[in-house]
Amino acid sequence: MRTLLSRVVPGLLLAALLGSAAWAQPRIATVDMGKLFDGYYRTKQARAALDERKADIEKENAKMVEDLKKLREDYRTSLADANDQAVSHDERETRRKLADDKLKQLKKAEDNLLEYERGAQSAYNDQQARVTAKAVEEIRSVLEAKAGSAGYSLVLDVAALGATGLPVILYHNDPNNDLTQAILDQLNAAAPPEAVKTPEKQTEKKTAKAKP
Repeated sequence: MRTLLSRVVPGLLLAALLGSAAWAQPRIATVDMGKLFDGYYRTKQARAALDERKADIEKENAKMVEDLKKLREDYRTSLADANDQAVSHDERETRRKLADDKLKQLKKAEDNLLEYERGAQSAYNDQQARVTAKAVEEIRSVLEAKAGSAGYSLVLDVAALGATGLPVILYHNDPNNDLTQAILDQLNAAAPPEAVKTPEKQTEKKTAKAKP
């Protein structure tokens, strides 16, 4: 009897362990974070604001470059006037001092342009990082709540790339476990109508307005 029990009991324990392990297998869901991020209306609003900021920076930069170009031309003209041998020595000295003043203005304008470009680029990058982090935080909040309520213990990003640039998730084929659209619908539930229009619809609307 003991021999029989020594054989049967371990087998039953192993079966029980295997059964409980199979029963406890985690439910795994997938999402496409690229689609969530790009499709989220707050992301689109943030990008529009960033585009406006970029346009303002480029406009101001172009103005400063144009002013700098004029200062360079003024300096060259003043320098040529200072070297004009047709005028008196005293007049050339006066013109040389004027050329020196133009050169100082030119150097100051060059420094201002470099400082503006560095500062504007840094501020733009900071703003971009902030809005990106904010959007990701809001997406994750909705994702975690939805995955938790549905009983998923793990959510994988099918759009994720590894250090080599290759996809991390090489294969998945269960659309029932993909939460992308459900999460995107919830994220955009409070969006104004214009914020969630597809690019194709926006293009069609612009084309229709352009027709006579």
